[in-house]
Amino acid sequence: MKTDFKKTLDAYKARHNEFRILDVPPQQYLMVDGHGAPGEGSEYTTAIAALYPVAYTLKFASEALDRDYVVPPLEALWWAEDMAAFTTGRDKSQWGWTVMLLTPEWITEQMFQDAVTVVAAKSKTGSSKTPDSLPADLGKVRLETLAEGLCVQTLHLGPYDDEAEILAQLHDEFIPEQGLRMTGKHHEIYFNDFRKVEASKLRTLLRQPVERA
Repeated sequence: MKTDFKKTLDAYKARHNEFRILDVPPQQYLMVDGHGAPGEGSEYTTAIAALYPVAYTLKFASEALDRDYVVPPLEALWWAEDMAAFTTGRDKSQWGWTVMLLTPEWITEQMFQDAVTVVAAKSKTGSSKTPDSLPADLGKVRLETLAEGLCVQTLHLGPYDDEAEILAQLHDEFIPEQGLRMTGKHHEIYFNDFRKVEASKLRTLLRQPVERA
């Protein structure tokens, strides 16, 4: 039976216009770091292009172990020296980020290293199941555990650039009103592919790690 983590993991649950406080357990991800505005042809899209071949190679390796799963949605951590860059002016040139794909806990470091080797080899031979060229950021992909702990999250509906209002409410009102303060990096989970869904129908989980003030 194929596992769909969007349905089985509590950390993927959020509602529009509702802030939810929860404890997120440590989770394992494929990750690539970068800086600057996302967009077509950017460093951000290059990083994403390196994640997916590794993720699907790991999925196929897991199938061989009779542990099939749906590759989870794309996620990203975002930060800036001044977090107002996300709520005031949205100065994307100031943004740092880590794009990520959740990876099951049974995937080992050795399986990850083997998957990177397979992607590199298939890319060089031009296999029809992989890109025709080596992903530019393949060497930057890493497997790492993220421990966020106490968090607040909500579901945003609509264009990414319309997040500023709900983030300002989260950062400046809800979190301090609950006796909390922000810690860690802003986290987004993208339930839709922006290339295939119109902006008004995008569903994005917004998460902020916090601690007791």
